[in-house]
Amino acid sequence: MTRTQITLVQIDNYGPWTVTPEPRREVDLQTLQSRLYADLCQQIGREGGYVFFARFDNMIAVTNGLDWADHELIQESIANRYPVSVSMGIGTGTTPQEALAEATGVLQTAGSAQDGTRTEILGGDVLDEDERAAKGVQVAHFDVIDVTGTYTDRVDAFETFIAIEQGYAALMRYMYGQHDSLSFFVGGDNVIAVCPDLPASAYEDAIVHVSGEVGVDLQVGVGRGASAHDAGMAAKHALEECRHNGTRVERALPADD
Repeated sequence: MTRTQITLVQIDNYGPWTVTPEPRREVDLQTLQSRLYADLCQQIGREGGYVFFARFDNMIAVTNGLDWADHELIQESIANRYPVSVSMGIGTGTTPQEALAEATGVLQTAGSAQDGTRTEILGGDVLDEDERAAKGVQVAHFDVIDVTGTYTDRVDAFETFIAIEQGYAALMRYMYGQHDSLSFFVGGDNVIAVCPDLPASAYEDAIVHVSGEVGVDLQVGVGRGASAHDAGMAAKHALEECRHNGTRVERALPADD
């Protein structure tokens, strides 16, 4: 059984800050958000974690490779270099949804996201090293089959974008509703899903559902590891097996799985 650690990263008092003392230029806000996201990707990724931008003012990280001190250091680094600070809620669970709910509860209990006095909260529980190594996290890496031939080289760029987004939305809803998994668009035609223990048939059913609902055909590689990085790299290699073999689902999981 996997055990996922999720960290919800929330910019403190961001809504009011964007219009104080007067509304800030959108281009400046987009630049700040993208730089903060890239910075968190680098810092959390250095410790084996993944970060997904969600709504940008809220970012969701898979932090199985990070302990309490790692979180403190990242939070301090952001406060020292940005005009905004961040709060972090940490949760764990047998499913990613359970872990995210716990992480979200930490911040909601501490106060509103738009409360100017609620700043730099850090709360929740991290996995101990033995549990993290023994149980690990499962990551599935989806992409669209022959996206170049089907979309990129045949229709305009916005129509391609719509098709990819529809596929992502259908997959995201299905994996969350059926399997308590968290799925994130990561650019191009790629979606990364953080999942509990699931059999190959669960991924096959997801692919059939997306194809039937929006006509987008997917393939997926699945991996598991002590950190999101380890699981994600295993999933990438499994996805390459899909491309090489012409299969829809490939798993790079421990031999006893």
